[in-house]
Amino acid sequence: MRISARADYAVRAAAELAAADQDTPVRAEALATAQNIPYRFLEGILSDLRRDGLVTSQRGAGGGYRLARDAAQVTIADVIRAVDGPLVFVRGKRPSDLEYQGPAAPLLQVWVALRANVRTVLEQVTLAALVGDGLPAEVRDLVKADDAWENA
Repeated sequence: MRISARADYAVRAAAELAAADQDTPVRAEALATAQNIPYRFLEGILSDLRRDGLVTSQRGAGGGYRLARDAAQVTIADVIRAVDGPLVFVRGKRPSDLEYQGPAAPLLQVWVALRANVRTVLEQVTLAALVGDGLPAEVRDLVKADDAWENA
């Protein structure tokens, strides 16, 4: 599975906004510099996040961006969907919209299970958890299990 550069940059920019003082907008240039994101690319990402209601923008000398909702109410899944659409898709389709025949028929269940697990993780992790509250125990346990598997 791949996470697009667009999704990675969006989550990192959203994390910067979550960590910032919510009373003071953060300029796009500051977000780009803080996370080493190409500025022009970030502008499009911020536009998508604004269009999806995750961030607000303020024009002018003291302008910039801030989260539209409390960081505890915004998940990584929300951010990724805003910039990339569905979390898991196969050949441009949702797994539930696919149909396979013969020996490949059970593969559909694999794709649906993958989507369910990706959603479970990404919908559990809020921006607040990412920047300070700590990741959910279920996510930390998955990291430990993966580390154990890689070192086996």
